[in-house]
Amino acid sequence: MCGIAGTYRWPDGKAVTARLTDTLAHRGPDGSGGYSHPAGDGEVHLGHRRLAVVDLSETGAQPMTADGLALTYNGELYNAPELRAELAAAGVRFRGTSDTEVLLAAWRRWGADCLPRLRGMFAFGIFDERTGELVLARDQLGIKPLFLLRRGTGLVFASELKALAAVTGGSLRVDHAALVASLLYYWVPDSRCAFREAEKLPPGSWLRCRPDGRVERGRFWDLRDVAAEGRERARSGERPDLAAVVAESTRHHLLSDVPVATFLSGGLDSSYLTALAARHRPGISAYTIGFRSEDARYEAMPDDLRHARRVAERFGVELHEIEIAPQVRDLLPRMTYHLDEPIGDPAAINTFLICRAAQDAGVKVMLSGMGADELFAGYRKHLANLLALRYQRVPRPLRRALSAAVDRLPVATARRGYRSVRFAKRFLSFAELPEETAFRRSYTMYDRDELLALIDPDLAGAVEDVLTEHADVYWDNALDDPADFVNRMCLGDARMFLPGLNLAYTDRSSMAASTEVRVPYVDVEVVRAAFAVPGDRKIVGRQGKAVLKEAAASVLPREIVYRPKGLFSAPLRAWMSRDLAPLVREVVHDGVLVGSGLLRRDALARMVAEDAAGQRDFSKHLWHVLTLEYWYRGATSGSGRSRAA
Repeated sequence: MCGIAGTYRWPDGKAVTARLTDTLAHRGPDGSGGYSHPAGDGEVHLGHRRLAVVDLSETGAQPMTADGLALTYNGELYNAPELRAELAAAGVRFRGTSDTEVLLAAWRRWGADCLPRLRGMFAFGIFDERTGELVLARDQLGIKPLFLLRRGTGLVFASELKALAAVTGGSLRVDHAALVASLLYYWVPDSRCAFREAEKLPPGSWLRCRPDGRVERGRFWDLRDVAAEGRERARSGERPDLAAVVAESTRHHLLSDVPVATFLSGGLDSSYLTALAARHRPGISAYTIGFRSEDARYEAMPDDLRHARRVAERFGVELHEIEIAPQVRDLLPRMTYHLDEPIGDPAAINTFLICRAAQDAGVKVMLSGMGADELFAGYRKHLANLLALRYQRVPRPLRRALSAAVDRLPVATARRGYRSVRFAKRFLSFAELPEETAFRRSYTMYDRDELLALIDPDLAGAVEDVLTEHADVYWDNALDDPADFVNRMCLGDARMFLPGLNLAYTDRSSMAASTEVRVPYVDVEVVRAAFAVPGDRKIVGRQGKAVLKEAAASVLPREIVYRPKGLFSAPLRAWMSRDLAPLVREVVHDGVLVGSGLLRRDALARMVAEDAAGQRDFSKHLWHVLTLEYWYRGATSGSGRSRAA
């Protein structure tokens, strides 16, 4: 795992690449390197920061060059041993044991045709000295990031957006439409970027720059095709052996020359991975989080810690417990910087603190249960959207009476919160809407009218664009049978929610602590198996992830497998009402967002008042406003990061 950067026919490219690489130092504290070569009437420069995980010797250093190719690469190839054996049988001789050398040899032999054969997480730039061409590529599911910026025939790229902002002299302009999207989702979708000129290379795609200025793009893997193929496999009666697929993926993800540990929340996904990992690495360590008792009580949070302890004891895992205490005001600006874009999920803080503790203990690699909920319908929203179909058959007068009664209930009192009331209010906010609108509303922050009331009226068009984009992505598939409803939701999550939020904050938070996080569920073979499972085997009765639970039941105690879903979140209501209350008041009354006119003070003040009264839960909304405020301050400060449009 590393940080990569480079320029192609860019003015002062060598100095720019050096600065890009320096900005990424936290991603690779174990070494750095550079490469330069003519490219047409300009030059190419590649930079690299190394976090040494496989082949710790100099034979794994980057940028790596051989036979007229130069590679700067971030990621891990879990099928590198198999590819190495195939290439060696064809006569390729290797100097070391790194997967970087395998990737370089695979490209030399197969060119871009090697991309669909790669199993892992990756983003890389590869330059061919003979043709003068630079190719950028990103893994199938968007686990690893790659940002780029084009001006004329020149290009600059990096693992992080902040690096691009740092080298462009404050010339990047904030894309306010992307900020509108972030308000809706509490993250910036992978299809958008917080700065206008910059972009993210889409998952499963490549970009080729030619020395004559031409740029070509292509896609080597598409989730829509995988979902369509999976549906046909399911219709033919094929049933993947999910337990075997997940076990094999976990084994591959343990490939490392340095210590590996796991996230262990005590929930199904992390417990299953930890149990499987412990089979192959007895005595493996795990990390979990806890909160101050008063915060957990006020938030009505389940006690996940005791379940994590039980799993650790059962499988001989050394468990490290980290308390998330409210130094959160100090962490907030730091996390906003590292997250690159306004991401309002407090789980980013949890990830950073766990990874920092692991790094302090000498652990460089962590396994995470990320992705299982998206692929196997494990979120409450998936079940809730199914229940909404039944709710719509309830007579209208009864629905109106129920809605009125729930609306009067408080979500919290001075001493405690009521999760069931929060869930009920959330459910009723979308239960009578059409399919795509209901699905969007079940996990986004605002409905259309609420968002319009919050922002500058001049941005109303951006709201319509963002809502239309969601609908377009949701319906852009071949899963048109009513029975495919669950897999339509899973596909929407895998294309938007997973790369836009969960994989994004996991990469940026973990690399801020110089730690590599691997996600065995977000593996091409697991994904293929997941979409070969019909929706009625993912949600059975009121059990989400039913098919994954069946697989895990042969390894884990039933009380772990079938317990209520846990949370990898934070006690936001407690933080907002106590530790962060002064900051919320400051942002509402004197913040940059309000002062610039981007957000309306009266709308924010109403949210604060209703939240304080306990009538509605706006803690998540206000947390995201704080993250957006800190991000926007940095983006418009004139400090060289960027500037507003």
